[in-house]
Amino acid sequence: MAIEPGDIRRIVTQAAPVTRATMRADIAKMLHEDPEEIGGGDSLIDLGLDSMRAMNLVLKWSEGGLALDFAEFAESPTLDSWWALVEARQSMRG
Repeated sequence: MAIEPGDIRRIVTQAAPVTRATMRADIAKMLHEDPEEIGGGDSLIDLGLDSMRAMNLVLKWSEGGLALDFAEFAESPTLDSWWALVEARQSMRG
């Protein structure tokens, strides 16, 4: 009996909602900065966040089943923009 790729489902455990404060803390940790040093409109690229670290953050925030698309995050790399994306997905999930 073969397993078809379409039969494989990701098992997702519902996680606590992502908050703006946890996002800021996660970004700061990646950058080895104090969370208070990260302003909402600051370019995360200018602060030193590279695409691999950004992808790791998006994966972390999506672990609880939140459908996040890295390409959307790459379009506007600021905490304010990223929070708007996460907040919208969380409200869609209910």
